[in-house]
Amino acid sequence: MSTDRRTGPLEVALRARRDAGGKCLVPYLTGGLGGDWVETIQAVAAAGADVIEVGIPFSDPVMDGPTIQAANELALGAGATPTSILDSLRGADVGVPLAVMTYYNIAYRMGLKRFAETLAEAGVSGCILPDLPLEEADPWLEIAAAAGVESILLAAPTAPEERLPRICERTRGFVYGVGLLGVTGVRAELATSAIQIATRLKAVTDVPVLIGVGVGTPAQAVEASLHGDGVVVGSAVVQCMVDGAGPEGVAALVAGFRSALDAS
Repeated sequence: MSTDRRTGPLEVALRARRDAGGKCLVPYLTGGLGGDWVETIQAVAAAGADVIEVGIPFSDPVMDGPTIQAANELALGAGATPTSILDSLRGADVGVPLAVMTYYNIAYRMGLKRFAETLAEAGVSGCILPDLPLEEADPWLEIAAAAGVESILLAAPTAPEERLPRICERTRGFVYGVGLLGVTGVRAELATSAIQIATRLKAVTDVPVLIGVGVGTPAQAVEASLHGDGVVVGSAVVQCMVDGAGPEGVAALVAGFRSALDAS
């Protein structure tokens, strides 16, 4: 497939933060969770997020731990669908690029071309499909690129050295370094594997390297960012949503991450 490196708005935003000497912050929020989830996205953007990752709930989220699974179930129980979430994002004045994270079955069932074009029409810049293997990704990568959607690929801590350049060559927006083996969730300390995958990725690519999975506190975000270009923070943010903190409470949490990264 083509390795043309046309840079989309999501990658532009992350490179701008990095080039200014800062660290990138990408919070993850569950789409459809609560009646004020779009307002929460807007508040999180104002709190200093560079990009916001919106989870489209799926009934079998194989990458996600108990917190995000519970959030998925709440959102699905309230009637959230991929279409309703994208309809809500369409026209939302967020102010930072958006990416969605969901599973390949949703894209496949909708039809890859329709899914990619619907993302673009909704103002979504990027897409993460964590259960789509690199070896099978070319059809989606081609269709997404044609629609103007940046496909963000994951690099696992177990990936052999020769695989990392292939992932980085095909990813757009950023490369998502998976911080540990296992599912998403807040841990007591940052895994050594998070530092290792960040270091390995930085050695083979100029694409922004962000670490996610197991980054649950501002201190862990700072530690991970010392070795990469920034972090994705999911379960801590989603737990705040589940707890009913509302847009202001979630934004305050994200602002704490932003302040810690800026001070590092």
